[in-house]
Amino acid sequence: MTEENALDLNNPALYINRELSLLEFNWRVLQQALDPNVPLLERLNYLCISSTNLDEFFEVRVAGLIQQIEIGDPYIESDQITAQECLKLINQRAHELVEEQYRVLNDVLLPELDQESIQVLPRAQWTDEHNAWLKDYFQEEILPILSPMGLDSAHPFPRLLNKSLNFIVSLVGKDAFGRDRGYAILQAPRALPRVIQLPPEMVAEGEYKFVFLSSIIHAFAEDLFFGMKIKGCFQFRVTRNSDLAIDTEETSDLLATIADELTQRNYGDEVRLEIAHNCPEDMVEFLRNECAMERDNVYLVNGPVNLSRIQTVCSLVDRPDLKFRPFTQGRPSGLSLDVDIFDALRKQDMLLHHPYQSFTPIIDMIRQAAADSSVLAIKQTLYRTGAKSPIVDALVTAAQAGKEVTVVVELRARFDEEANVALASRLQEAGAHVVYGIVGYKTHAKMLLILRRENGKLRRYVHLGTGNYHRSTSRIYTDYGLLTSDKQIGEDVNNLFIQLTSLGKIPQMHKLLHAPFTLHEGLLAKIEKEIDSAKAGKPARIIVKVNAVVEQEMIQAFYRASMAGVKVDLIVRGICCLKPGVEGLSENIQVRSIIGRFLEHTRVFYFENQGSPEIWAGSADLMKRNLLRRVETCFPIESKKLRTRIMEDLELYLTDNTQAWILNADGRYHRVDREESAPQISAQTALLEQMAKSF
Repeated sequence: MTEENALDLNNPALYINRELSLLEFNWRVLQQALDPNVPLLERLNYLCISSTNLDEFFEVRVAGLIQQIEIGDPYIESDQITAQECLKLINQRAHELVEEQYRVLNDVLLPELDQESIQVLPRAQWTDEHNAWLKDYFQEEILPILSPMGLDSAHPFPRLLNKSLNFIVSLVGKDAFGRDRGYAILQAPRALPRVIQLPPEMVAEGEYKFVFLSSIIHAFAEDLFFGMKIKGCFQFRVTRNSDLAIDTEETSDLLATIADELTQRNYGDEVRLEIAHNCPEDMVEFLRNECAMERDNVYLVNGPVNLSRIQTVCSLVDRPDLKFRPFTQGRPSGLSLDVDIFDALRKQDMLLHHPYQSFTPIIDMIRQAAADSSVLAIKQTLYRTGAKSPIVDALVTAAQAGKEVTVVVELRARFDEEANVALASRLQEAGAHVVYGIVGYKTHAKMLLILRRENGKLRRYVHLGTGNYHRSTSRIYTDYGLLTSDKQIGEDVNNLFIQLTSLGKIPQMHKLLHAPFTLHEGLLAKIEKEIDSAKAGKPARIIVKVNAVVEQEMIQAFYRASMAGVKVDLIVRGICCLKPGVEGLSENIQVRSIIGRFLEHTRVFYFENQGSPEIWAGSADLMKRNLLRRVETCFPIESKKLRTRIMEDLELYLTDNTQAWILNADGRYHRVDREESAPQISAQTALLEQMAKSF
C-alpha cells in the first residue's frame, strides 16, 4: 500500500478552519500598523482597515454561523468543526484581535502621531480655549441634530442602526413630568463627522489637533437633559447580520426584491456588541439583555467603538512624508493615449497589470467602440463598478448611439447591491439589454466583448480580467487584464454571454475553462498531470496565486501532488485551509501571503506541463462557491512574452522577503526571515518601479 493510499485525506485534522484563517488574515493586516517601514499615517490606515474587515467578518461570517445554529443546519467545513465550536474559537481569537487593535492605537500610533504634531485630544487635555470652541460647536452643529430617548414603557429600547455610534446615559433626578429617570439612549446620526478638526487659529503652524465626536458628546451631554444630572455616559455600538436574505427561486423581479431588501439591511439580527471599557457592569448587562447578546459577543473597548472612522485623520492631514509616495500608473507602449486599440489588438495580445498599469485602456476601448460606426455590439459583465463609473457612462453612450449593448449585472455583489441596482436602472433607461445573471449562481466572471465589422466579416475583441471593472479599486487591487482579438477566445466569450442571456447549453469551449461546468474538473486534471509527471520522474511544478484556498477536492489534489514529489507554491492572500509542511503529506507545499500597500487580488495558475509551461488567469478563487456555484472564467495566457512576464512576477512574489508571511501547520503565520546581509526584495515595490512612475 502506498503512503498516499494509507492516508485518509478526509481526516478533519488535515484542514485549517476557514473562519479562523480569515481572522489570521486580519491579524496580518493589523501587523502592518506596527511595521516601522510603513509610513505613519498609512499604519493608522491599516489599523482602520483591520477594523472594517472585522466588522464585515461579524456581519457576514459570524452572522451566518449563528443562523446555522438557529435553523439546525448541519453543514460544516472540511475540518468538521461544528458551528457552535467554531463560534467559541472565533470569540477567543476575535477578542485577542480587538484587544491588540486598541493597544496599537493607544500605546503605539497615538503617541507616535503626537510626536509628529498630530494629536487626538482627550477631554483631559482640552484647554479653556478648546472647551469654549467645542461647546459652541456642540450647540451649533451637534445638539440640533440629536434626539435623546429617555426609556420607559412609551419609549422602549430603540432598534439601533447597524454599526451606528450610540450612548447609554445614566440619569439622576426627575424629568419634566415629575418622574424619576433611569437610562436614556442617544444615537449619533451618521450625518455627523466622527472626527472633528480644531480650526487653524487654535493650533500652531504645522500642527493638527482633532477631537472625537464621542468626546464632545460625553462632555456636553447634560445640555440634552435639562434639569437632570448625568451619572454616566458611555458609547456603544451594535453590529448586525448584513447578508441579504433573498429567495431567488420565489421572486419574479430580482431588481425590485433586492431594492426592497436593502432597506432592511441595517436592522438585521444582532451579532456583536461593543461597549466602552469603563462602562459599569450593571449598564453592560442592561445593554447585553436588550440586545439579546451572549456575553462572549460583548467587546469592552478602550477607545472609540467606531474605530474605522479614525481613517478620516489620514485624509485631513497634509503630510506627504507620512504617506505612501504617490505614483502615476504606467501604460503599455502598444496602448498609448492616441492608439487605435482595435488595430493594436489585431497585432498582438496585451496584458495589463493593475495598479501598476492604468485601467484607462479598458475605458478607452469601450469609448472607442461607442464612437466607432463599425462596432455593432458590446457585451459586458458588471460585478462591482463604483457609484460613478466611467465604464457605465461609456456603455450608456454606446446604447444611446444605437449599438447593441448587453450587460449582465450581478445585483447580489455583497455590499454593492445598492450601486448595482442604480446602474442597472440607468442602463435600461439608455436602451441597453440588462440581465441579472443566473438564479442561484452569481455571475462573477469579468468579461468584455466587442463585435466589430471588418472587411465584411465580424471580428471579436475581448477583455478578460481577474478583477472588477472598478476604476477606484484598480489603483489599490493587484489584477491582470488580458486584451485579445483571438478568434477562439472571442467565440468562447460570445457563447458564454449567449448562455447568460438565453440560459441554453454551451457547445464545447475552445480554450476557456468556466464555472460551474469545466473549471473545477479542468484545474484538477492539470494537477493530476503534474502528479503523473512527478511519478514518471519528469519535471513537475505548480504555482498558484489566489485570494483563498478552501475547496476540499482542490486541497486533496495539492496533498497528492506533494506526496508524489511535486513542488507546490501557493501564494494566498487570505483564507487557506490547507496545512503545509506536514510530514508525509505536504512537505513539498509552501503557503505564503503578501500583505503590502496594494491588496493582492490576481488569480494565476502555473503548471510545468512536462517542460511546456501553461499559465492561466481567472476570476475564481479555490472555494466551493467560486468553482461550483458561480459563473467564472479562467483563460490561458498564450503569448510567450506575456507568459514570461507573469512568471517573472510570480518569482518576485516567491522571493519577497519584506512583505511575505509563511503559513505554519497550526494555522498561524510568521514573517519571512531575511538574513541581514540579504538584499530587501518587495514584489510590490519592484513592480511599481518597473511599470509605474513614482514622483
